[in-house]
Amino acid sequence: MSAATVEPSRFAGLKRLRDFAPGAGAHYSKARNFDFGPERRGNVSMLSPYVRHRLVLEQELLEAALSHHSLAAADKFVQEVFWRTYFKGWLEHRPEVWAEYRRSVSRKLQMVENDAGVLRRYEAAVEGNTGIECFDAWVKELQTLGYLHNHARMWFASIWVFTLELPWQLGADFFYRHLVDGDPASNTLSWRWVCGLHTPGKTYLARVSNIANFTDNRFRPEGQLTLSAPPLTESRVYPVEPLPTAHALDPGEHYGLFITEEDCHPEPLVADQPPAAVLGALATRLRSPLPVGIPAYEFAEGGLGDAVRRSSRAFAVDGTLSTSEDWGNLLLDWASQQRVKTVATAYAPVGPVAELLAEAGEKLAQHGIRLLQIRRRYDGATWPHAQRGYFKLKKQIPAILEDLSIHPDREQLQKKAG
Repeated sequence: MSAATVEPSRFAGLKRLRDFAPGAGAHYSKARNFDFGPERRGNVSMLSPYVRHRLVLEQELLEAALSHHSLAAADKFVQEVFWRTYFKGWLEHRPEVWAEYRRSVSRKLQMVENDAGVLRRYEAAVEGNTGIECFDAWVKELQTLGYLHNHARMWFASIWVFTLELPWQLGADFFYRHLVDGDPASNTLSWRWVCGLHTPGKTYLARVSNIANFTDNRFRPEGQLTLSAPPLTESRVYPVEPLPTAHALDPGEHYGLFITEEDCHPEPLVADQPPAAVLGALATRLRSPLPVGIPAYEFAEGGLGDAVRRSSRAFAVDGTLSTSEDWGNLLLDWASQQRVKTVATAYAPVGPVAELLAEAGEKLAQHGIRLLQIRRRYDGATWPHAQRGYFKLKKQIPAILEDLSIHPDREQLQKKAG
């Protein structure tokens, strides 16, 4: 499977999961770190765009992998799922890290404009004209396909920060506006991790031998990379905050279902209580003050459109997709048209969607309309364990799987063993 064949629908995501799950054990563990190029992605799942928009759910990934493998055999894949979960939970406990990142992007863009030397390096980087062959190739791949192998993302970030000496915030912004799986938590915190901010004092330095080995010698940037660099530091300490309160529908409540790109499979959340109507709206352009990449926008738009169509069919109600970013007036008018006093949506983690929902909720409340954000059980079971380092969450994985009734399929595993 190549990076260019990622179709934005739940059907396509589930098919990809079915095709991948049998190889989620030893094969994935051995081959996952290799970046063979955009036309050779069979060693990785290519499921991240679907999971990022929750066209396919984390729980479904875990269930599929463990239907073919023991927990030990699928350990690397299971941990990849939980790393994504960890980043989301960590940022939920520290929303000000996101707010400061957003503010700093604007400040760094202004700084670049006022510094000719930095501006030249920045323009060369985002145009793929640095002269570092691997980096320039990844820029073009990212802009064309909206995707990079995870290992390449780490190398890219390291080169951006430590070799090109550019602000990490602008690199994170570059990724976020181009990646089809661009996620506020995973993207922001991965860049902070490379820099030595997420785990203070520990950086990730791209090395020639590592790049050559794991790109199957496609690239060998001899003499072009910084070999040592101190970690970045920050004086601010971000306190751990409690998770926001989760909401629930009252029994028999008459409501409208609002779908965002943060969660494109809301049907199970309200399966026992069908809505009066369905509305979807995009926030993709708000990822950055700079233009968002076409692949990223089109995947989010396609996935959201798929969600609206599926939900309206499932509940046999009207479904509408809007491009308005004025969600307060959009939801107010829609609620009036549908004669509902409650708008329900899947809980949106920290990011642009959450920001828009917060503003819309205040406006709706002024007119006596409730905006409910329904949190998934998976998030409620995992996020409380993500307040500190990843390994505190990792220790809880068996208990979390048990709590969510996710077990290896022993009958299937016995058949494979026999």
